[in-house]
Amino acid sequence: MGLLALLRKLKSNPEKELKILLLGLDNAGKTTLLKHLASEDISHITPTQGFNIKSVQSSGFRLNVWDIGGQRKIRPYWKNYFENIDIVIYVIDSSDRKRFEETGEELAELLEEDKLAGVPMLIFANKQDLFNAANASEISEGLGLGSMRRRWQIQPCSAMSGEGVQEGMEWVMQTVNKK
Repeated sequence: MGLLALLRKLKSNPEKELKILLLGLDNAGKTTLLKHLASEDISHITPTQGFNIKSVQSSGFRLNVWDIGGQRKIRPYWKNYFENIDIVIYVIDSSDRKRFEETGEELAELLEEDKLAGVPMLIFANKQDLFNAANASEISEGLGLGSMRRRWQIQPCSAMSGEGVQEGMEWVMQTVNKK
């Protein structure tokens, strides 16, 4: 089920517009995830040089997803997108254990940002379809997510197959509807 079907399922305020920031290191699967959510072809994905924006209108509900590139040289510019964010989705490549420390440092910096204080965060533990992927609880423990002072959820997923993506987006919609 794509994002449109999920949005149709959930009741929402007809005038509600959400701004979602999609962040994570390069090659974590952010753009694949975004294309999957928009029910687009994921067979030809190239690294994001800058940002991608997808906006979906359904039953008066507008979801604006900003996918910002994760290359080291682009990360300092993430802060330019922090205004009026409703949800942060942080994507982690669960199979790239060599970069767990780096992704943890970037996540810690996001958590210290004043403009993101109190903004709920969904963490997609992506690439669970790969044999060497760390599971969600291993990632949560390794990154110290239990001490996060905000509403958060870690969701194992595979952006390629779509497994776990719907469950994560259901959490996003439920979280926003509780605001």
